[in-house]
Amino acid sequence: MADTMRWVNALSTRPSLEAAVREVVERSQAQLNTTADLGLVFISSTFASEYPRLLPLLQEAIDVPVLLGCGGSGVVGMVAPDQIQEIEGETALSLTLAHLPGVKLHAFHFSADELPDLDSPPDAWAELVGVDPAEQPHFILMAEPVFSGVNDLLQGLDYAYPGATKVGGLADGSGMGGGNLFCNGQLHREGVVGVALSGNLVMETIVAQGCRPIGQPFRVVEGDRNIMIKIAPETDKPGSKTDSTPLEALQDLLQDLSEEDRDLAQHSLFVGVAQSEFKQQLEQGDFLIRNLLGVDPRAGAVAIGDRVRPGQRIQFHLRDADASAEDLETLLRRYQSQASGAAAGALMFACLGRGEGLYGKPNFDSTLFRRYISQAPVSGFFCNGEIGPVGSTTFLHGYTSVFGICRARE
Repeated sequence: MADTMRWVNALSTRPSLEAAVREVVERSQAQLNTTADLGLVFISSTFASEYPRLLPLLQEAIDVPVLLGCGGSGVVGMVAPDQIQEIEGETALSLTLAHLPGVKLHAFHFSADELPDLDSPPDAWAELVGVDPAEQPHFILMAEPVFSGVNDLLQGLDYAYPGATKVGGLADGSGMGGGNLFCNGQLHREGVVGVALSGNLVMETIVAQGCRPIGQPFRVVEGDRNIMIKIAPETDKPGSKTDSTPLEALQDLLQDLSEEDRDLAQHSLFVGVAQSEFKQQLEQGDFLIRNLLGVDPRAGAVAIGDRVRPGQRIQFHLRDADASAEDLETLLRRYQSQASGAAAGALMFACLGRGEGLYGKPNFDSTLFRRYISQAPVSGFFCNGEIGPVGSTTFLHGYTSVFGICRARE
C-alpha cells in the first residue's frame, strides 16, 4: 500500500487540561494509525492560566517532530470524524496530527526586532526563516495580537517567497503573562511562530471576507496616501458622471439601494480594492476589503484602511450575516468546481467577530465548509486578525474566515 498523506483531528471540551490532552491524543492517534510528522494545537483562552502546562503534557503523550499552535478566543475541531464544532468562549482543546510523506517541515519563531528592513534583499528574509526559496514552501503562521511587524512580515515573505501560500492568524491576547504561542516545546510570549512545508504538498486557500459588492466598480482618479479624492466609473453608462468625489458617487449609489441596504450602509459599509490590474470581469474574491475610516463632507473625500493610488479599481461593499454566508458559499462552490485533487486536511482561521455573534447560531462557517469539502478534517481557531492571500499578495484581514486546504502534490 502506498504511503499516503493523512490528516486527523480531535477536539475535546473537557474542563481538565490533563483529561483534554489525554482525549485528543488518544482519539487522534487511533485515527492516524501511523507516524505523525506535524502536530497543530489550538487551545481556548479559558485555559490561559494553564498555557505553560500544555506542551509538557503533550510531549509526554506524543512524539511528533514539529508541534506548534496558539491560544484563541474560540477553537475549531472534530468532535467525531464526521462532526465539526466551533467552541466559542468555553473550554476546548483541538489537536491535529498529519502524516506527510515527501514533505519537508521547518518550524521557526522570531520577534519583531529580528525582522529585516523592508529595503533588505530577499536573501535576508530567507535567512531569517531558514528555508531556501527554491524549495517553494507554503507557510502556516501564528502571531501575537500585538505583533507590530505583521504587515512587514507578510510583505517580506511575499518578496522572498513569491507564489508561496501563507495562512494563519493573530492569537488570543489573554495569556500575556505566560505566553500563548507554542513551537517545538517552547512557549513564547511574543513574535510569530510558523512552519514552512515544502515538497509533496499543495496548499490552496479560500479567503471569505464576508461582503457583497453594491453599485458598480470605480477607478481612483486622484488619491493621497489612504484618501480617495476623485473617482470615476470604470465604464461609462448613460447618465453617469465621468469624474466625481467619492462622497458624491456614494450618495448617488445609496439612492439606488433598497431601504434595508441603506440602513445597513449606515454601519456596515466597506470599500473593496481590486487586486488585479487586468481582470476584466471582477467577482467576489477579487477585492481586498478595507474599512471606510471617514468622510470629509466639504471636499467629498473618503479615507479607507489602506493606501490608494490613481488607476486602482474600487467598489463599495456591504457586510452582514447574509452577505457573509453568500460570500463563503460562492467561494466554496468555485473551489469545488476547480479543485484538481481531494483535500487531505484543512485549517480554519476565523475572525472572532464571526461565529455565533454574526450568524446567531453556532458552527456556521465550518459546517458550510464541510458541506462542500466533506472528506477533510478541519481545525483552527478564532483570531484577532486573519492571514491569507487576495490575488498574489498576502494580507492581514478582519471579519474574515481563511481556509488553508492541503493535499498531496502527487
